[in-house]
Amino acid sequence: MNTRLDPIPARHDCSERAALAGRLAALAHPARIEILQHLAGVEACCCKDVVSRLDLAQSTVSQHLKVLVDAGLVRLTPGRPRSRYEVDREALAALAGAVDHLLDFCCAPPPAGRCG
Repeated sequence: MNTRLDPIPARHDCSERAALAGRLAALAHPARIEILQHLAGVEACCCKDVVSRLDLAQSTVSQHLKVLVDAGLVRLTPGRPRSRYEVDREALAALAGAVDHLLDFCCAPPPAGRCG
């Protein structure tokens, strides 16, 4: 048995690992990273505001925002005349902690004399 502390306990591994992978996948596109950085610099904004900052079509920005919302990294507040998007800072902080823990685990040397 490995004596290192697993970053995601076995009893939660499937759902928590899937959630972590989903959030990381949402960040795995340069445009979504740029959108997230823009949203982090404002309290909230509409899709049109994001489109004006990027060299992308409105439909493309909308799709990227949907991915970020679905991953739980951005909150959407529907409204009239425009819906508002804002960074979910608590979700991002939790993601940062999970990634930090995972990388610490993976970078630690394995126990001596163990294989498999």
